[in-house]
Amino acid sequence: MASKAAGRNEPPAPIIVKKVTVVAAGHHGGAWKVAYADFVTAMMAFFLLLWLLGSTTEDQRKGLADYFTPTLVKTKEQSAGADGVLGGSSLVDVDSYPHAAGQTGTQTLTVPRDATGGPKEGAARIKQIERRVTAAIADEERLKRLMRQVRMVDTTTGIRIDLVDDADFSMFSLGTTVLTTDARDLLDLIAEAIGPEGGKITVRGHTDALQYRDPARVNNWSLSAGRAETTRQMLIRHGIARTRFRRIEGVADTEPLIANDPSDPRNRRISITLER
Repeated sequence: MASKAAGRNEPPAPIIVKKVTVVAAGHHGGAWKVAYADFVTAMMAFFLLLWLLGSTTEDQRKGLADYFTPTLVKTKEQSAGADGVLGGSSLVDVDSYPHAAGQTGTQTLTVPRDATGGPKEGAARIKQIERRVTAAIADEERLKRLMRQVRMVDTTTGIRIDLVDDADFSMFSLGTTVLTTDARDLLDLIAEAIGPEGGKITVRGHTDALQYRDPARVNNWSLSAGRAETTRQMLIRHGIARTRFRRIEGVADTEPLIANDPSDPRNRRISITLER
């Protein structure tokens, strides 16, 4: 009994609290949020693609594919879009570009439902113009030779007619906006051929890369614009209505036909575009 009494008088044993701190394996910051956002965005794009594939027609899917197809900026050298005196190939033909598949992936052109035109219409218009020219030069060997300077291309905006210089032919007297006699006769033929066609007309002047001694006074920009305006005036004299001309452009030597030789005389040309 005495020992039990003594035990009750002893102070209670101390209570020991053990605090355990858990340390994470380093701080990750917000990098995971960026990765998660990228993942969610990719999933949203994926499901959007699935929805588009399931809710569109074949023609609409082709239109979407064409929209994201890179634009063909540089056309094939010396390309044209007609046969006979305007011989050549169209831009929609399989070509010699440096890729193995040819141009089969870019042949389809997407046109809005309420629009008119397209590759077939362009080819038909070229044929019509060619027939008119052929009839006009049937008995003129000299004019037939001049028509060798003409190239026609079916573009996305319309029919482009290029009147191209070479070593033996020049549209203008050297360094001037004065048309040569042959060029006047050639423009007479072109005016007769495109007169019945509808649509607005754009005239663009091109030069080679040869520079003037005093470019501050006169240069290829002013020369190309002046030659385009001279061409417009000549077409008006041959019966093309003034109201058909949308704009006149001078691009100097910025769009060479022979890119690897900017001084080549074939870079000097006049482009007449008949819009659809």
